[in-house]
Amino acid sequence: MSLRAEFPVCERAAFLNTGSNGPVPQRAAAAAQDELEYQATAGRHTAYFRRRHEMGERQRAAYAGLLGCAPDEISLTTGTTMGIATVAAGFGRGDTILTSEEEHPGVYGPLGEARRRGAEVVVAPFDDLADAVDVSTTAVVCSHVSWITGCIAPAALASVGVPVIYDGAQGVGAVPVDVKVLGCAAYAGSGQKWLCGPDGSGMLYVAPEFRERVGPLVASYMTLSEPAAGLDAGRWPDGRAWDAPTIAGETSCFALASLEVLGETGWNDVQTRGVELAARLAAMLADRGHIVRPRGDTTLVAWDCADATAVNERAREAGVLIRYLPGRNLLRASVGAWNDDSDLERLLAVL
Repeated sequence: MSLRAEFPVCERAAFLNTGSNGPVPQRAAAAAQDELEYQATAGRHTAYFRRRHEMGERQRAAYAGLLGCAPDEISLTTGTTMGIATVAAGFGRGDTILTSEEEHPGVYGPLGEARRRGAEVVVAPFDDLADAVDVSTTAVVCSHVSWITGCIAPAALASVGVPVIYDGAQGVGAVPVDVKVLGCAAYAGSGQKWLCGPDGSGMLYVAPEFRERVGPLVASYMTLSEPAAGLDAGRWPDGRAWDAPTIAGETSCFALASLEVLGETGWNDVQTRGVELAARLAAMLADRGHIVRPRGDTTLVAWDCADATAVNERAREAGVLIRYLPGRNLLRASVGAWNDDSDLERLLAVL
């Protein structure tokens, strides 16, 4: 079976909106349903909790493989925003945080809270972030891949000498990621976008040398190494310290099945095809006179559109699913390995 055939939505629509939520593999939908049936018939008791824990650890290991780190360096979260918020919660008075002018609300929201705690937040152009670091900078918090244009964060951030925290929502699964090569202090990612997993899934990597700076966003049974110790209970010394309080069994089943589908194709092939198709779309748009925003070798393509809301709606009615970026007069297509040339042609026909 081809990868495209794994996604029922591709039978009826040109699905070009993975940057918001990825398409759901039929196998993943079936796995989640099977898990719910198991819970309904077997009951949620000792065996269920053991099963949920085992699936969670498999999910942790799979995410670690995608980020180039050890499983014990990964936390299971509910998405990129939870990961960024966890790290940003440690910033406050006396800190100066550098970010860019094109971040997602999932970055701006947590940084706004840090500013209310007394931190200074400095905003610079995305491409100039490395040059904007100075002696006052405590940390850099920015996208690995810009959610607006598809540009990649400056490689020079790996050597700026301060902790760099990446929003990897448009990175993990879409392009190769190696947190050790990036040299980042933390990397937060989503499971529901380029991993085609469920809402409420994601991961956070925290470098071992940065762990002391990051407290648990929500201390819970799952983050404590000895929950029975009551008030004396301490948190896990590894990635489990930042786990979400609960990751449902059906969530892990869904996530694991989606990862299996993509993994069978091969992550290198999945990422290479998505990037190549996105580059082809960018060239096709430019050839037809559209102003395509500068971008990197990623899966996102954004272009200017004076009547973006109307065009986005017209595209939706024609079965072409893209994204309008509010307040920017931009449309964005997210191109994955499950897409093909017919999807690109359908988009161009609508435009």
